[in-house]
Amino acid sequence: MKKTIKTVLGLLMVTGLAMVAQAATIPEGMGILPNNVPVPANNPMSAAKISLGTQLYFDPALSASGQFSCNSCHNLGTGGVDNQKTSIGHHWQRGGRNAPTVLNAAFWSKQFWDGRAPLLEDQAKGPPLNPVEMASADADTVVARLKTAGYAPLFTTVFGKNALTYDNMAKAIAAFERTLITPNAPFDRFVQGTGDISKAAKRGMVKVAEVGCTSCHSGALFTNNEFVEFAYGSDTGLKSITGKADDDHVFRVQSWRNVALTAPYFHDGSASTLAQAVKIMAKVQLQTTLSDADVNDIVAFLTTLTGDQPQITFPTLPRPTGVSLDWQD
Repeated sequence: MKKTIKTVLGLLMVTGLAMVAQAATIPEGMGILPNNVPVPANNPMSAAKISLGTQLYFDPALSASGQFSCNSCHNLGTGGVDNQKTSIGHHWQRGGRNAPTVLNAAFWSKQFWDGRAPLLEDQAKGPPLNPVEMASADADTVVARLKTAGYAPLFTTVFGKNALTYDNMAKAIAAFERTLITPNAPFDRFVQGTGDISKAAKRGMVKVAEVGCTSCHSGALFTNNEFVEFAYGSDTGLKSITGKADDDHVFRVQSWRNVALTAPYFHDGSASTLAQAVKIMAKVQLQTTLSDADVNDIVAFLTTLTGDQPQITFPTLPRPTGVSLDWQD
């Protein structure tokens, strides 16, 4: 019995020492994805609200033509993006910027590349009325179409009587989007001592810290959630919102979480591969020319940040019996 206890204690000590040694190899600040997302006090989560938000997220009734849903550009089957340089919208128009992933978006300080939406609720109000994206005439038109579709009883269940409003539509979508987190990435398991990553990935992990990438892509989210100048391309970024010269080519620092799934890269989608994006970022932001070996190692590390993808059952959408909705061309 004593031998058994000593053996178990010995194994625990060895395991503990191994985990301490492993932790020492991880650059300061890196960590596992948080479990809990921030939730605004005026939009508490509930199962019914999330279910309603799921339906709205997949419903093309938010678009004038009945062809585009939130999932069209932020496809949950492909990393929360559409893998296009810029997304296709109403009348097959192209948007001006690459669609960022919706995965883990609940953690970001602000939404959109230029941060013009403080919260997911604000972001969800934009695309239905954008003439290049979903192109609905106005908020009242969207609400009327949702009522015709049969959503009123669902909104009553979640928000109370006469609650089918544009604001509540956005709240429901935001509640659903707050469930779209991606835990259990290989890197997270490595940090926790429950898994390992390749030697190349470990080299890449150290290299991004040495080169200076983590001055912006820091913390457990691999973004400092700040806005930084990226003097690349013609898009003026935050300046297009504020008009300030100091905001020229300033963009929100994107997270590295699931970045291996979200090609092409940058606000204009001009980097078609992750390796190309790594080279450009090192050159433009850090005035560093990386060797092909270093680029390959960094890409290997970034691949370890792909977490478990949300498993979503496509919802049944409300529709009137025997008639179609009022689609506009």
